[in-house]
Amino acid sequence: MFFKRLRADIAAAKANDPAARNKFEIWLTYSGVHALSWHRWANRLYRMHLKLLARITSQWAKFRTGIEIHPAAKIAAGVFIDHGQGVVIGETAEVGEGTVLYQGCTLGGTGKDVGKRHPTIGRYCVISAGARVLGNITVGDYAKVGAGAVVLRNIPPRCTAVGVPARIVRTDGEPKGVDLVQEKEDPLLKEVCALRERAFALEERVAALERERGGEAEK
Repeated sequence: MFFKRLRADIAAAKANDPAARNKFEIWLTYSGVHALSWHRWANRLYRMHLKLLARITSQWAKFRTGIEIHPAAKIAAGVFIDHGQGVVIGETAEVGEGTVLYQGCTLGGTGKDVGKRHPTIGRYCVISAGARVLGNITVGDYAKVGAGAVVLRNIPPRCTAVGVPARIVRTDGEPKGVDLVQEKEDPLLKEVCALRERAFALEERVAALERERGGEAEK
């Protein structure tokens, strides 16, 4: 089972990272694959009620890879953590197969709640660099979270969310495989920019009219 999941993790890295040259290189050098392998072992120890040993294992993995995953987190096979530095995955978080997590993202809680307090990430999602997905919420299958976004509410399947707090800006049909194209244009920001340009144009028109009136007054 361990080696089957390891092969799935390596295959996910090969499929999603254009810089990956071969599977042997991925197995030797990819910190995301290493972190997931350590997590599989830590999770097994945790389920055997060897919780202290599990936490020691997870902290060792954090020291070696820069990726912190709680031993109790549920992570499916075939997840890809790209680069991974600063990634944090909480105790009750769940991550579905085929999902891609970029560096600096957090699957965390919002306080001192008990029970299920971390997010559930569906299958084939993309959580971009620096994103924060917080609380007992669900990110649907094939959804994408933009870089730096803070997600506090559920995201439906096949949607793209951006901003602080995150807003849904795109809804698509189900893609085939993992869609890594980072189209995260914020329509609200686009509208604000358009209004600003219109205001500048109106100011220039008013200034021109004032100059014309001043010239007529001098005559």
